[in-house]
Amino acid sequence: MNLKKSLLIIIAVLLIDQLSKIYIKTHFILGDSVEVFSWFKILFIENSGAAWGAKLSDFLPISEPTGKLVLTVFRLFAVAGIGYWLYDTIQKKSSKTLILAVCLIFAGALGNIIDSVVYGVVFSDSYQQLATAFSDQPYGSLFYGKVVDMLYFPMVDTTWPDWVPYFGGSTFRFFEPVFNIADMAISTGVGVLLVFNKRAFGKAEDEEETTIEETT
Repeated sequence: MNLKKSLLIIIAVLLIDQLSKIYIKTHFILGDSVEVFSWFKILFIENSGAAWGAKLSDFLPISEPTGKLVLTVFRLFAVAGIGYWLYDTIQKKSSKTLILAVCLIFAGALGNIIDSVVYGVVFSDSYQQLATAFSDQPYGSLFYGKVVDMLYFPMVDTTWPDWVPYFGGSTFRFFEPVFNIADMAISTGVGVLLVFNKRAFGKAEDEEETTIEETT
């Protein structure tokens, strides 16, 4: 896979990710939800921390704003590192599987870093109101934006029976996390690397030989 095709994949993922986030941000109030199916909802939340809403200030003796800034800067370095990894795999003519996986991971990481870096200065607050773009009253500042999440799959939403020790009577939901298109791209890319490890890290020539054998 060449650089041109890789860029097309990255641009496509970024467009879908950012357009979906901008639509949700400007059409939903924070906490609003729409049921698509019983097991799938559009639920607008914002994540100011790392995965699963964790914050560095929860683990380190630093203030929340400082933790947010450190996390955003770390993400920028991570995106730069993944970008170099992608460039290197293309230059070395690595397998299409590896290049595709890295493209998805890079596009997903870049999609979320856009939120973290610029959304704070582009949008107004979504709390109890619809956000507006390029507002005179942005909700944050540069590097202090929040990641927009909206995909929610409560495939199981029930209550533990009363006889179950400790959990009895409490709510049980699966799948609980709310995520976005960028998160899906990252997860898919990592999944491809794990499931198709041999093909991903094998030589491109080996992949081509496999394709030829399958078509003959």
